[in-house]
Amino acid sequence: MLGECKLNHSHEDVVKKLESQKSVLPIDVSEKLDQFLNDTHPQETLNTLFHLLKKYDLASSEEQQDRNKQLLALVS
Repeated sequence: MLGECKLNHSHEDVVKKLESQKSVLPIDVSEKLDQFLNDTHPQETLNTLFHLLKKYDLASSEEQQDRNKQLLALVS
């Protein structure tokens, strides 16, 4: 599981993190996240999203698949 973070990440932080990881994210996940971030969300949701996206490009393909499932579950 991802480490507990005491920082609150702004909506803008999450959008920037998504942009930085788009080249490695599956297109369906990326598009759903784009749509999801058009709305306002609780701080806890933003923090979770940020950490799922953080260092996504450095994660193993197995870890990326796990994160994809968590990301899709979060936005559905």
